[in-house]
Amino acid sequence: MGKNTGIPAVQLKGVVKRFGKLVAVQKFDLTIEEGSFVTLLGPSGCGKTTVLRMIAGLETPTEGEIYIQGRLINNVPVHKRNIGMIFQNYALFPHKNIYENVGFGLKYKGAPKEEIRKKVRRALEMVRLPGVEKRMPSQLSGGQQQRIALARAIVMEPVLLLMDEPLSALDENLREDMRREIANLQKVLRITTIFVTHDQREALSMSDRIVVMKDGVVQQVGNPEEVYNNPANHFVADFLGHSNFFYGKVIESDASMVKVKLDGESEFLVEQTGSWRAGEQIQLVVRAEKFEIISHKGKLPKGDINCFYGRIAERSYMGGEVNYFVEVGNRPLIHVIDISKSKQLQEGEEVCLKVSPQHCGLLHLENGLH
Repeated sequence: MGKNTGIPAVQLKGVVKRFGKLVAVQKFDLTIEEGSFVTLLGPSGCGKTTVLRMIAGLETPTEGEIYIQGRLINNVPVHKRNIGMIFQNYALFPHKNIYENVGFGLKYKGAPKEEIRKKVRRALEMVRLPGVEKRMPSQLSGGQQQRIALARAIVMEPVLLLMDEPLSALDENLREDMRREIANLQKVLRITTIFVTHDQREALSMSDRIVVMKDGVVQQVGNPEEVYNNPANHFVADFLGHSNFFYGKVIESDASMVKVKLDGESEFLVEQTGSWRAGEQIQLVVRAEKFEIISHKGKLPKGDINCFYGRIAERSYMGGEVNYFVEVGNRPLIHVIDISKSKQLQEGEEVCLKVSPQHCGLLHLENGLH
């Protein structure tokens, strides 16, 4: 699986999907390389499942073209696309045992019994559930049923694996295990995979590339580091992780650094990543975990660059981290995540929030945001 021919595994060109007057997907362009793991990420109703269903053949595009391995498949029926599909509800046959469930597609295609037996055994070994052939789905846990759904998909040796929110029915610990399981299996098989989720942690931990969607429109495409550290717009920055946004304008700019003045007079230096010009209205973005929070006794000085001074309004201990919400003047509370947990800061304490220029981001001010 996942032979590299130089031809993209999947291509969508100008794909539009309308349901009556509702435009679910708008001018969607995407190229997916052979053997890669691509996640469509976005809130409920953003169009990601509709895109997946069009690739699967369960929906027909209103406009545009979809190619699988260079072949136009707009009018090719589902069963002739050689695609494996895994859904949230597993869709196992409750009256068939595991062997019959996993081997169903092979039997449907008329494969010899010995071939079915070998392939089913191998698929069950790959999902680390050997020897469960005679059990019924009801005798397995949710995580085991998800593995059987995975075995049933890969036993067909599909050219493409489509997964629609496959982990959302599992509890958090099981989800973590299955994330690793699926990512590792995909690397072993090198099977091109398109994964749909609204869970940013799933997207960041599993993907080669992430496609962030909103209202049927692609907002950004990139690897997890790019999308997280260099969000293309306010929506991406807000949807992925915990971000703080501050309004202001550029006052100086050179090849390496941008100086901005925020509403409320604070000045910040930001590493130059574009071509920002003096006078431009901007949003400064700082991820919650990028702030350093320092106890600050006594009178709070003003005017230091890349610092906010305030008081802790709320504190919550989350096990692996401590969340602080800091009151600074009339601003909305600033969210700070302290992963080190080395500081025992309490509500009401005066603090300084510092951030280095390379951990600040700048966004163009979008209509309706100010």
